Amino acid sequence: MKRIKPLISASLLTAVALSAVSCGGGSKEGGMDGELSLSGAFALYPLAVQWAEEFRSIYPDVRVDISAGGAGKGMTDALAGVVDLGMVSREVYPPEEAKGAVGFAVAKDAVAATVNAANPKIKELLERGMTREAAIKIWITGEAKTWGDVLGTDDDTPLHVYTRSDACGAAETWALWLGGKQEDLFGTAVFGDPGVAAAVQKDIYGIGFNNIGYAYDNDTHKPNDGILVMPIDIDGNGRITPDERFYDTKDRFIEAIAEDKYPSPPARDLYLVTKGVPTDSVTVAFIKYVLGKGQEKNVPAGYIGMSEEKVQRSLDMLEAASASEGQNR
Repeated sequence: MKRIKPLISASLLTAVALSAVSCGGGSKEGGMDGELSLSGAFALYPLAVQWAEEFRSIYPDVRVDISAGGAGKGMTDALAGVVDLGMVSREVYPPEEAKGAVGFAVAKDAVAATVNAANPKIKELLERGMTREAAIKIWITGEAKTWGDVLGTDDDTPLHVYTRSDACGAAETWALWLGGKQEDLFGTAVFGDPGVAAAVQKDIYGIGFNNIGYAYDNDTHKPNDGILVMPIDIDGNGRITPDERFYDTKDRFIEAIAEDKYPSPPARDLYLVTKGVPTDSVTVAFIKYVLGKGQEKNVPAGYIGMSEEKVQRSLDMLEAASASEGQNR
């Protein structure tokens, strides 16, 4: 069996520096140099790398360092001033706002349940799907011990449940859909999105949850080898209807998220987070790039772009902070 194509290597748990050589493409602009650092959510990491590469093709004298380690790390690093931008795959909580956290919504994706493609009940699982109530029994109450418990039958095929060990937006979002918090989730705890996907791939009885970027192959946009996305029986009628059947490719899934056919949560906005509204030229330029030209990369990379209203709200915050700083000089 082929292994999941890694979206990030092990070295990306430490800072990944985009080289000082321009990546090419786009028009270069002078007059700006410096450094920009980002850390946080695995969900946003692949898109952030693409944004950084193009940003550096415009501003080749800016060095960009990116590391992936979970949304919790991104938030902590941003509030501590360790990085300029935290990548956070959930909403900013009020206690974080009280500490100065400011979130800029930059993309949208979703978390989905993943199962092993060789699961002995796979045909029935894809036909009947998983209700929210069944998911609660799997991850919140721990009542589900077999795949029969998931399907509402007397089948005794064992069920192996996986969750995340790191503080992350994916687990928070998944738990929120189920009426809980990350610490409420049952299962064998595994670090990172790639770790959960790999665990499910190796375990024919396994079920986990992943950001959709780690459930699908980046090149083919089909499910990664060895895993499939578990459909959600949204209307609870015991079968996956045509309106609920959109998991065969990443493109169809993204279209369903955009059309609100997939629940929200576990669909969610992704954020770049700063401590206070930034006014330094490099950080502001990067955020403005992401909210402008950078949005063109969202859909090809497997994400959804932000609405004009949300983009304008973020731009207004930046402009207000810039004007305030100008008055205080």
